[in-house]
Amino acid sequence: MQNVRAFFVIISAIAALSAAAFLTASLAIAVAGILAVLSIGRALSMQPKPVPVKARSDQRQMRVWNDGRGTIIDL
Repeated sequence: MQNVRAFFVIISAIAALSAAAFLTASLAIAVAGILAVLSIGRALSMQPKPVPVKARSDQRQMRVWNDGRGTIIDL
């Protein structure tokens, strides 16, 4: 009778520990999934940084003119 009782206590302890491990692992996976969804949503909703546009003229020489209010030097 003592051996049967000890066997059931050991089996129930193993079952309780495995249930606790399963619960911990499932909660960790759930939290990781929520964080992944939130970070992907944040990355998709962010405003893109404006890209500077480099303007180039076809002329490579300096232009200087006077418009009546002052001399304009266009490099």
